[in-house]
Amino acid sequence: FGSRLFSSLLLPTAPPSLQHQQPAAMDSNAPKLAKVEKVLGRTGSRGGVIQVRVQFMYETSPELAGRSLIRNVKGPIREGDILALLETEREARRLR
Repeated sequence: FGSRLFSSLLLPTAPPSLQHQQPAAMDSNAPKLAKVEKVLGRTGSRGGVIQVRVQFMYETSPELAGRSLIRNVKGPIREGDILALLETEREARRLR
């Protein structure tokens, strides 16, 4: 029963011409990892967004390593957490 089920779910492999692409680590659209250095405070009309300072990690983005940004994060977050950022150019406005 189980082997027939799984054999019907197997996906075909990619043609050889498409198998020699660059690994995901070299993809410019791959998420960049950044570690939360400091929680700066809450923002938003109801305080549902937390403003944090993050520093990019060397492993996923050597060109951004050591650079820090201020970002807005929705949901629970604390110092030391690691964020996967899809966009690394914009910086959040500072809290007033």
